[in-house]
Amino acid sequence: MIPMMVASFYLLKGDLSNWVSFAIFTTAGITDFLDGYVARKFNQSSNLGAFMDPIADKLLIAAALMMMVAFNRIEGYSVIAAIIILCREFVVSGLREFLADLKVSIPVTYLAKWKTTIQIFALGFLLVGDAAPDFIPALMIGDWCLWVAALLTLYTGYDYLKSGLKHM
Repeated sequence: MIPMMVASFYLLKGDLSNWVSFAIFTTAGITDFLDGYVARKFNQSSNLGAFMDPIADKLLIAAALMMMVAFNRIEGYSVIAAIIILCREFVVSGLREFLADLKVSIPVTYLAKWKTTIQIFALGFLLVGDAAPDFIPALMIGDWCLWVAALLTLYTGYDYLKSGLKHM
């Protein structure tokens, strides 16, 4: 779905581009949630799925962040928030990969789940952007949520790093 989301920015024009990219992003998020829910409910998992799911999540977030920066929906100092989020994703992924070789698992915290939720809301508002109804300041809401997610990202990233360093 990532190539479709990126293509919608370049191939479609105006508000249609915003709404289609938002719909693709939302669909990707919903299907990811349902896939995980069904896998847990029916105890159906695979090593490939466990490996690919977090990578796909991070790629979707990274692509959306990069597109928002490219299309000036994230600009100025808010680019720092986007960089913080991207860097944390790579650091935590690398840490998890390293610890997996040691047979050590770091569970996802509730705060990290909140961070992800706020991050997704931020990107949803930023994807809609100026196509939102006039009474919804989508870019401002997205920008604020992005900063909240970045602050939570710093905290949860530090928390994961602190837990992981014990095993190094």
